[in-house]
Amino acid sequence: MLTYDLKKTPSVPLYEALYRCIRADILSGQLAPGEKLPSKRALAQNLEVSKITVETAYQQLLAEGYICSREKVGYFVESIRRAAPVQPAAAPTQEIENTPMLDLTAGGSEGFPFSVWSKLQREVMLDYGEKLLLPLPNQGLFSLRQAISEHLRAFRGMRVDPENILIGAGTDFLYNLLIQLLGREKTYAAEEPGYGKIRKIYAAGGVRCVGIPMDENGVIPASLGDAHVLHISPSHHFPTGLVTPVKRRAELLNWSKTGEKWIIEDDYDSEFRFDAHPMPTMYTMDGGHRVIYMNSFSKTLAPSIRISYMVLPRELMEQFQTRLGFYGCTVPSFEQYTLERFLRRGHFEKHINRLRKSYKIKRNQVISQLQSCTFSDKLAIEEQDAGLHFLLRLDTAYTDRELVKLLGDAGIRAHTLSHYYAGEVPPSSRRCLVINYSGLSIDRLKQALEKLAEFL
Repeated sequence: MLTYDLKKTPSVPLYEALYRCIRADILSGQLAPGEKLPSKRALAQNLEVSKITVETAYQQLLAEGYICSREKVGYFVESIRRAAPVQPAAAPTQEIENTPMLDLTAGGSEGFPFSVWSKLQREVMLDYGEKLLLPLPNQGLFSLRQAISEHLRAFRGMRVDPENILIGAGTDFLYNLLIQLLGREKTYAAEEPGYGKIRKIYAAGGVRCVGIPMDENGVIPASLGDAHVLHISPSHHFPTGLVTPVKRRAELLNWSKTGEKWIIEDDYDSEFRFDAHPMPTMYTMDGGHRVIYMNSFSKTLAPSIRISYMVLPRELMEQFQTRLGFYGCTVPSFEQYTLERFLRRGHFEKHINRLRKSYKIKRNQVISQLQSCTFSDKLAIEEQDAGLHFLLRLDTAYTDRELVKLLGDAGIRAHTLSHYYAGEVPPSSRRCLVINYSGLSIDRLKQALEKLAEFL
């Protein structure tokens, strides 16, 4: 007869305590497969509980497959394959050992206005309360789309209908929507070199993605071949830093008008231009016919704030609502209302201005350190007063692979320009480092350069 010490507690009903005890005995093997369990009446009398308690526990075990019932015979233990014991995980390597002295690949998120953001969040909670739990329009809140439209008009000279804006949780999600909207049978083209994650997203989406070579003006139109969709970052290309001039943009727009072709304009860090205002967008030059405009607040606010948006031509937005309108908005209303107020009250503009000044100072400090180091004669800096990275060419006999290892041994994590090529790397792109300075510590940079001087 089964005997358990069942203690009644407020959080665990008696039937659940009994269920847990029997389940533990089955899993441990104390109750063997095929063994008959006591009748409900007999077990209830033995444990001094009600028959309904035993019956409820048996029903739960029966529902989960731990026991089976045979009519007019009783309950029997099922054969349960017990999982192999979990091996204890190896002790994690000390984080300090994996943290480089200097990381030239990581971005920064300095200056985030926590006090302003949290104040706006409290306001939203008080003003909307349970309304925050209501369903959202699939394009996102109209009030936020309207605020984004006003922001684009003020800062990028774009005239955008809020009805053509689609809000999503990060550009990754929006890219996947575009794959479904534009079609998997099309050939997608990406800049070569380029941000590797873009190619991975397209590959995971089941589309053919080809790399298009670039010259000093950006993507070469004659190399587009049979491509139907071009993914481009004309305002500040990553990783070369190139800004596509107006003439080349016009050539690419002419390409998009021949057949069913589209341009995805990724404007991810256009706010960070230090010598002049950002160039007009291709969306504006095109009039919103063949260009899909993409941008995100993750770069300007913080990586964890996953709010991105795209502006679709009216034709595509109609197709989206017809074919993909069943998708729900992936950004919570709480965050959308907060961002709307952040934009409308001028906090975003102030934040960008502070960041622009801060990053310009840091960029100048980094360049000054490089120009004054003991091996500055072996360095050549290439940058266009825009974005949060620049290129650093090294006069060295080391290969790119050897250079990355040498830097790693010196406690410096870095990527060479060749890291961003999917195909063959031309000689002109070798021995060139991509310096992301937004997250750099100037003090550590000085230490790293002194250590690197021993090798170079």
